[in-house]
Order: sequence, then C-alpha cells, then structure tokens
Amino acid sequence: MTQPQQAMQLKEEDIRGHYEAAFHTLSALSHRPQFASADDEPQTSRGGFSRRRFRNTIPGMSPVTQSAASSQAGLANTIASVTPDDPLPTEVQSHIIRVLRRGLAVANTLIDTFGDQTPLNSLKRENTQGHLGDLQRKEFGELLNASGLVGLFTFASYLQYVLSDYLTEADNLSITLPDPEEIVLDNPIDALNGALWELDRFIDDHADSDEALVKVVRDYATRLIDALHIRRHGMPGLEPFLSATYRVEADTFTVDGFEVSQRGRATQLVMSFKKPEEVIGNHIAKYQALKLAKMLMAYDFTQKKNPFVDLGGFIFTFMGDGKPGTGKTTLIQMLAGLLNDYCEVAGYTFRYENLSTDNVDSFQGKSGQNAKQFIRNVTDPNIIGFGTIDDIDQVAGKRGDRQSSAGQQEITAVLMESFAGASTVVRGNCTFGMFSNYPEQVDDALRQRAGARFLIDGPQSREDYIDILNLLLGKNHDIPLGDHELYANQAIQGAVQRSFEAHNRPTAPALADVFDRMLTGPASHVTIASLGGYLKAIQEVDERFTGRAIKNITDAVKLRAMDFELPDDWMEHPDQFLHRDYDTKLSMLSELMTPITPEMVIQEINRYADSEFRYAGASDEAEITERVRQIKWQLEAERRLRQGE
Repeated sequence: MTQPQQAMQLKEEDIRGHYEAAFHTLSALSHRPQFASADDEPQTSRGGFSRRRFRNTIPGMSPVTQSAASSQAGLANTIASVTPDDPLPTEVQSHIIRVLRRGLAVANTLIDTFGDQTPLNSLKRENTQGHLGDLQRKEFGELLNASGLVGLFTFASYLQYVLSDYLTEADNLSITLPDPEEIVLDNPIDALNGALWELDRFIDDHADSDEALVKVVRDYATRLIDALHIRRHGMPGLEPFLSATYRVEADTFTVDGFEVSQRGRATQLVMSFKKPEEVIGNHIAKYQALKLAKMLMAYDFTQKKNPFVDLGGFIFTFMGDGKPGTGKTTLIQMLAGLLNDYCEVAGYTFRYENLSTDNVDSFQGKSGQNAKQFIRNVTDPNIIGFGTIDDIDQVAGKRGDRQSSAGQQEITAVLMESFAGASTVVRGNCTFGMFSNYPEQVDDALRQRAGARFLIDGPQSREDYIDILNLLLGKNHDIPLGDHELYANQAIQGAVQRSFEAHNRPTAPALADVFDRMLTGPASHVTIASLGGYLKAIQEVDERFTGRAIKNITDAVKLRAMDFELPDDWMEHPDQFLHRDYDTKLSMLSELMTPITPEMVIQEINRYADSEFRYAGASDEAEITERVRQIKWQLEAERRLRQGE
C-alpha cells in the first residue's frame, strides 16, 4: 500500500546531522527535574536489587565526562550497567542505545522542520536580538510549547514503532511502570531531556536483564504517548503539525499528527473463516456485517477518511448479543474472512485483534495498558482493522459492581473513552464488535456506546433448522433432502425484509403499550413531532433511554438509507472503486443512496428500544434473583442463630 502522496520526507542527512549531539545527550545529560522527584537514593526494584550505578563502559568518554555523568544522568551508562557482570554493552543494550540516538535525531529533525513551517525559527532570531513585542512573545511561547510537545511525541512514537517487534519475549515479563511525571513542555530541549532523565531512572529501578530493558523502554514510550494525548488538547500552535504528514523512509516510520504509527508484528491471521452461506439465521446481523465489510473497504488511505462517515451511518462500534450457541463466533469468522479476502485483492493490510480475559491482569495499570494497545493496533490509520471483545461481560467490569476486579474496571474506562470520548476520531478504517451472551451484565454506559445492535438469535424457522442440519452433516451420507429448497430461506434480501418488518411493532410488552398510545394510524401520517413524542414516552418508562440512544437510532436509520449493495465487481476489481480518489468514491456512493422513510425510523426505534428493554429486564431479573438469594441466607442465618440460643 502506498503512503499518502503529501507525506513530507525527513531527509536522512538531516537526521544523521543530529547524531553527535544526540550521543552526547545520552552520555551526559544535565537536567533539573521540575515535576518528578529528584531523590537519588537507591530504590528497590521488582527484582530486589538496589543501585545507582555509573561505570566507564562507553568507549570514547573521557574521565571528565564520566564524572559529569555520575553526578547527572548518563543514560547510555545506565543501559550498559543492566548486566553488571559484563564490562561491555550486550548486543541488545547497544541496539537500544542506537535506537534512542536515532529517535532523538528524528525528533530534532522534525522539530527543525516544524520551526521552518511556522514563525518559530524567525521568532527565535528576533528573540536573540531582543526585538520581540508583547504579541510576538506570546506567539513565541506558544510555538515553543507546541514544538516541545511535537518533539516529545515524535521521540516516543519512534521508540514504540521501532521496538514493537523487537525481542518479543520481553512481553512475557510483568513490569509495571508508574505514569511519567517529568513532562516538561516549555521548549523542545527541556522536553526531551526530561523524558531521558525519567527513562534513566525507570531503567535503573526496573531493568535487571536485556529483556527487562526492552520492556521498560517500550512501555515507557507507550505511557508517555498516553500522557501526551491528554496534554495536546487545547494547546495552540499545533495546526501546522496536525495538517502535515512526515515520513522517515529508511525506517518506514510515519508521523501523521498524533496518530501512533504501528509497525505491526509479522504474524499471519490464523482463523477458520466462514462464508456468508454458512451463517444460518441471524439475518439482520449477517446483512449488516456484509454491508460493514464493504463500507470499511471504501476507506481512503490518502485522505485518511471514509466517505461513509461523511454520508452517515458508518458502524464504528456494535454490540452482538445472543444465547450461547446462536452463532456469534461464526459471525466474527464471516466478517473477518470477508475483510481478509477484500484486503488481499486491494493490496491493503488487514489486522484482526481480540481483547479477551487473558488481557485482564492483576498488576495495577497493566489491564488498561493492554486495552490501550488493543485500541491502537486496530485504529492504526494505515490499515483496515477489526477488533472484537468476545464475552465483554467478563472482560470489562460494570462500574459499582464489587465483583468486578480493578483490571476489569481499567478496561471499561479505556473502552468508554476510546469508543465515544472527547478525543475519539472515527476515520472509517476500522470497527469494533462487542459480543456477549449476557449483555445485561455489561456496564450501561459502555453498552450504549455500541452504535449498532446485532441480535444474534441463531436459526429460528423450520427452514433454518433444516439448512443448518444439512450444512453440519456434510456430504458423507446418502440421506435424501426431502421436500425442501436448500438455503432458500437464507436469501439475504428477502430474509432481511421480513426481519425488519417484524419491528413494525415492538415486542417488549411495556414498550408495546407506549407504542399503541403514541403512534396510531398509517406510517404516512407520522411526523417528526409524533416520533419525538414517542421517544420521550419511552424515556419516561426507562430513564436509561437517553440522547445517546437517539444518536444510535439515527445512525441506524442513516445506515438504512445506504440500503444498497456495493457491486461485487467493485471489490474484485479495485480500479473500479477501491483505488479511486476520495471525491469520486463519495460521488459514486451518493448516487446510490435512498431516501429515509417513516417506516425505517419506526422500525429502528423499535429495534433499538426492544434491545434496551430486553437488557434492562434481564438485568432487573438478575438483581432480584440475587437479592432473594441474600434474603434467604439472612433468614437461614437467623434461624440457626435462634436454634443455637
């Protein structure tokens, strides 16, 4: 896949021009901490060792430099001291030092470029001569802060990118770093020096092997990126950086605003893919999954956006719920298989990731880190991504539930922020599916962040059961089929039409009463006012039916307006659609749109509200059952107490 044409190349000679200064910074860093503790007393690490050590291990360092390093910070020496029984740096340690040197050089090159693209460099010259006015001093300070943030983010992003697939056995270590504190954004020099100073301390406190060294550096970069994502909001002067894309060709490293560049480990997706005809029943869910797969393929890698996001109705998150054995795993396998095949034809990179109970860790902060990495991997703007959280009721904790672990609560917080938080950006290159047999046990606010609902109820009709029996039996038999047209009931358009018509009237009794009271007569008499009144009446019955529910319903209606099938030729021959420019794609899709009808709106309100009432009813019933059980325990305890007396 080609990179965006407007990417600005950071020249290799400019990067190498910063090597010498970067090496001196790593060898002898002078930094006065502003936020973190400067206490240099030995600290005990997780491995039980305690040290502040600086030895003459770096060739070319003079005794004077050694003395300076010992009283300040010599990050290169600290790295070489990870294995004290060897007077020379190991291959891993040398690699880390080189990565840090190049990361500093890349960051400083981008800082220089940022200064050229903004008035910063000219303001520096004016400031040296003492010619800055009040307004210029304000702009100068803002651009210095912005360049500090830009440089620090570039440095951390480079470390994470280059080390993402290096010495992967380091991932097996359980090391939990504290959040970075020494984040100094006054200017680029202090910003980078503060990060190196803190990294030096983390390595000294937590790394007792080469694997631990890699783990610490990689995790520190990840935590620093998370912290910088928070700091960037509201900071002036960042517009030139956000509007450009920078590229380091030798490392295939890209800086595209504050998106984290992902190398992606060279692992082949291992999954038993399913064809659409192998999904029996689940008509609406299958239909929406088929549409979603083609929607994702409309993503434009140059503009970094999807025309379906602009047109409305793109499914960024969805909830798939149903009883055990109704086909959730089969649906995942179908959607992943379609995307994998489409991406192979188009020449795009496809990435599938699942967040499972294995990612819930007992170490504080680790579960949240795992969830953030999962989100980053799937949202990488240079790939087509599909992320799933299977059995989300076990992975993410329900707030206020004392049975939820701290790790589950961390994952809930990350998913809520990532799916509909202040910094959430929906580009249209990825989708997330949350699956559960017990959706009522999922936190209400997290569940409502699912923009679409896939009811996975499995085979329903007699024809469905005949089809699935025939499919699973295979061909090693001579049992006659009988009076049945095989798979005719699975014809997607007819089945979907019947499924949507089933929502002309809600099924939940409490909701049906509201419907009968608020909406009477033919759909042609329906108005925006009557629909709004219906929604308000639902909210009066269930206070959890909030504005977010209305947004999810309108998104589903807009999706219905896209009720057209992208031609298979567009997927099989990329030049017809996939490789067209963004404006052409947008125009081609706009011509296929259908108008929104009152029937669509009523059906989607009923479909969404039915699911919420179903979840709420199951949740209330579970709560009642639990309280009855507790009362029985209490009564039995009182009975035994009386007998004992």
